[in-house]
Amino acid sequence: MDLIQALILGIVQGLTEFIPVSSSAHLVLVPWLLRWPEPGLAFDTVLHLGTLMAVLLFFWRDFVSLFDGWLRSLVGRGRSSDGRLAWLVLLGTIPAGIAGTTLGGWFEAMFSQPHLVAIFLLVTSLSLAVAEYLGQQRRDMPELRPLDAVVVGLAQALAIAPGISRSGATISAAMLLGTTRSAAARFSFWLAAVVIFGAGGVEVLHLLRTGEAITRLVPLTIGFLAAAGTGYASIGFLLRYLRTRGLYVFALYCAILGLAVLFLPVVR
Repeated sequence: MDLIQALILGIVQGLTEFIPVSSSAHLVLVPWLLRWPEPGLAFDTVLHLGTLMAVLLFFWRDFVSLFDGWLRSLVGRGRSSDGRLAWLVLLGTIPAGIAGTTLGGWFEAMFSQPHLVAIFLLVTSLSLAVAEYLGQQRRDMPELRPLDAVVVGLAQALAIAPGISRSGATISAAMLLGTTRSAAARFSFWLAAVVIFGAGGVEVLHLLRTGEAITRLVPLTIGFLAAAGTGYASIGFLLRYLRTRGLYVFALYCAILGLAVLFLPVVR
């Protein structure tokens, strides 16, 4: 992988990790369409760590408050809304952790099948459109319940499959439960941070054992910085966008991209 490819894929990861169009699909389809070599585990890991950096920087005040509330609840120093939300975030990450541990190899095999990715993009498109059409948007963040966290967490577990947008699945699930777009997006980003941290930590340990990251330090650094910078910008964009606009434009984009990939071999 050359430096331009690393830069482009980093930008793609940052733009699509939080906007509900599936970063995993784009990381499969962009190299496939451009006939580039597959990025590999090391590069994929570093790109996700870049977007983790983006969400931590953007929500650092929220995470400090959540962590403080969680610690206070552990030592019996009273209950707070932050502590309650922290427990809901942890509860919501359990399904993805179980799915990644038990079915990780099965999901990983899908990354080499662009047409399966395209089908999952169509599923993402449908879920976004249904959530926007049916979501009542009557509840805000403090009104989230444990059942909501579990349902949104199950949606996130399904998003391990490439083409099922993590943010799209979790935002859609939360909206179908009656949550506002903005609250659904924030909870989605918080869940993503914990899952990326856990999965990324496991993959980093693997890379340290193999030494692969050291041999590709420059392109990995470029990809990391590009993913972090564009990821930070995309979070701010999406939160502003969802205050006044819906999910239909993202549903349309996923549908067009999915259909284009399905029919591309026909027109080649």
